[in-house]
Amino acid sequence: MGTQKYRIGLIRVVSFTDEGIANLHGRLIEERFSIFSVHSRCIPDQPEGIYDDVSEAAAVPKIVELGTHLVEKEGMDALIVSCAADPGVKELRVRVKVPVFGAGSAAASLALSYGDRVGTVGITEGTPLVMKLILGTHLVGEAKPFGVKTTLDLMKQEGKLRVMEACRALVKDSKCGVIALSCTGMSTIGVAKELEQALGLPVIDPVLAAGFCAWFFLTR
Repeated sequence: MGTQKYRIGLIRVVSFTDEGIANLHGRLIEERFSIFSVHSRCIPDQPEGIYDDVSEAAAVPKIVELGTHLVEKEGMDALIVSCAADPGVKELRVRVKVPVFGAGSAAASLALSYGDRVGTVGITEGTPLVMKLILGTHLVGEAKPFGVKTTLDLMKQEGKLRVMEACRALVKDSKCGVIALSCTGMSTIGVAKELEQALGLPVIDPVLAAGFCAWFFLTR
């Protein structure tokens, strides 16, 4: 008889119509944490995801509604909000009786276990607030890839190149010792390992960081 798996509800904040892309973050987590069965769902009417304060405000009630449904109707054991701004995480923690993990807070927290000089790279103007609050004075540099506005831009042919350029400049300017990716779209394009090899620094993938936190709290 096989080991019973924990059911994780993963909320995507981009309204992907391609099931393969929609399920990608869940597959990344399942590949590394075999004790999980990840069920991915996209919020509606956000074709470009979250990329500024307005799009985040529009997404939060959708995230809360979807997360509540995943727990109360589909019986999830935990939730992951796959966005580095942690939208709806605080609200969901009040609404549901299972652990709720945000990719941003997970990435920032894990980054501090690697070093005390952390740089971030994302698609918004500045590091998401939840990450800033955790990193505090350990946040020594921020970067945004040139020409990237939404997560869909990262998925274009030049997406990885733009991220690589931004990270090279970030390391040179800030002398950071670890990079926390502050957009889960960078998990989609699988850039963390390539960055580590090119830069010689640990790079924290936010989706995998959230998966790790869920694994720790559910199996401890």
